[in-house]
Amino acid sequence: MPETTRLSEAGGGAVGRGQSADAAQLTHTVSTEDAGQRVDKLLAGRFPSLSRSRIQALIDAGAVRVDEATVRASHKVSPGEAVRISLPDPAPTTPIAEHIPLKVIYEDDDLLVVDKPAGLVVHPAPGHASGTLVNALLAHAPGIASLDGDDRPGIVHRLDKDTSGLMVVAKHDRAQQFLAAQLRDRQMDKRYLALVDGVPPSESGTIDAPVGRDPRHPRQMAVVASGRAAVTHFRVLHRYDRHTLLECKPVTGRTHQIRVHLASIGCPVAGDRAYGRAPPTLALTRQFLHAARLTFRLSDGAERTFEAPLPPELQEVLTRLAT
Repeated sequence: MPETTRLSEAGGGAVGRGQSADAAQLTHTVSTEDAGQRVDKLLAGRFPSLSRSRIQALIDAGAVRVDEATVRASHKVSPGEAVRISLPDPAPTTPIAEHIPLKVIYEDDDLLVVDKPAGLVVHPAPGHASGTLVNALLAHAPGIASLDGDDRPGIVHRLDKDTSGLMVVAKHDRAQQFLAAQLRDRQMDKRYLALVDGVPPSESGTIDAPVGRDPRHPRQMAVVASGRAAVTHFRVLHRYDRHTLLECKPVTGRTHQIRVHLASIGCPVAGDRAYGRAPPTLALTRQFLHAARLTFRLSDGAERTFEAPLPPELQEVLTRLAT
């Protein structure tokens, strides 16, 4: 192999001795000089085009493997090991406006509240370069294109693809900062409806358990000691024979938090294909999780509460359970 080759356009940067590359992958064979280094520090030194934060994100996403096994950033490498980085396809940095149906609950000069349907991705990402909520927002309110954030202009908080319900979107920088501050200071009240398999241990309670990447399944989250602090309050709204309808209030906003927390107490969200029971119960094609109520302050200081009813496919499940 020549002393130095060049990465293709997808990777960027140079590759040195013991390394190889293709359009979506970087590989480095650990030498005796590399032995004992943490894998994140090794990669930072060998691939200077990748920032430390980018390397950490790739490790968290399970895109870094050592001899085909996913590892943590603290993994210490040994001679002869093959370290492989799988680079996702780059998402477009400037999303374009697309005329996608958008259910607007409220709108003023500063923000809008939308009821996101299940199946709609919030912003462009690898595998979802278009057809997202952001693309729809750009068609509805073109001014948000000037906001900072590249592929997610106006987005203050997110919902999972298959979670429906309320989101607030900023129309300009001042509004985004104002809303983000409420979210950061836990002044934004979000309530979700979740139908779960099984029965929770009490009529109401608090799940206080750290959430981080699942070391066994790096593309998923789990309750892990090394995770970030996460708190979810819940209360029972209705009990069925084998299911329970809950109202959930997340205090923090970790990825998949409600789904992971409910699964951790033996009551996974019905229909959740990642954290629920297999096969999914009740013939659901999506998880039964809906952002039903959202409370925050408008720019004039007035506190407002917005509500979104359950979408028909979820209401139909409750009707069947009640008969």
